[in-house]
This record gives sequence, C-alpha cells and structure tokens, in this order.
Amino acid sequence: MTTVPAAVITCSNRSAAGERADDSGVLLSSLLVDVGCSVGTRVVVPDDVDAIRAAVRSAVDGGARLVITTGGTGLRLASRERIPTSVLSRGVAGTIGATFVVTLPGSPGGVRDGMAVLAPLLGHVLDQLAGGDHRPGGGV
Repeated sequence: MTTVPAAVITCSNRSAAGERADDSGVLLSSLLVDVGCSVGTRVVVPDDVDAIRAAVRSAVDGGARLVITTGGTGLRLASRERIPTSVLSRGVAGTIGATFVVTLPGSPGGVRDGMAVLAPLLGHVLDQLAGGDHRPGGGV
C-alpha cells in the first residue's frame, strides 16, 4: 500500500477539556503509520455530533483518504470471545466520496483490536475506493 493520507479524530469530552490524555489517538496514529499511512490530522473534539461532523468534514476536505474516529463506539466483534460486552459497542464504517471512514472504541485496547481487523483490509478497500479493480484470484 502506498502512503495514504489519514486523519485521527478522538471524540472525548474529557480529552477535549484537557482532563485526560489522548492515549488512544496517539496509539491509533502510531498504528496507522505502521501500516503505511501518513497521519496529517490528529484532533480531539468533544463527544458532540456537530463537532464530530465538522472534524470529519474538515479531514475529508483536507484530502484524507482514511478517517478513523476513536471514542464512544467501535468495531469489537473480533474480541467478543474475550470481552462479551464488546458487542454493545457499535462500529460504523462507510465512505464519503473516496474516503473510508471508520469508528473505533475510545480505549487503547479497542483501538488495537479494531486496527487488527482493519489493517489487512485497508489496502484493498482504499484501492477499490480509488477506482481499482479486483485482484486476480479475488480477495485481499
């Protein structure tokens, strides 16, 4: 996968108010760099729909091809064997134009679990969004 412009948006009232460090956003940025992304935007916003919407829109308008939020919700089915209540977190993934947008939980463990699921898929998903064709033999 070539270097992909990415944005990390942490959605947390406490982190936005400076009451808690943004450990999950820092970790997510590092994990994205490890899989070939260039994190040009990392912001912390309150857990507020308008603030989150504005941050996502700004990242997309700024050229991010991948936007991942951390906080409040997430992709946790992969860890349901270890953490049965993880199914209560709702992950959302979708697209805005050619940008892939994913929500992950706010905990560092949830970020690690979510990225373990996403990392092998990112190259294929982003290639498809950029108009690429399926690879011979199918799959990723």
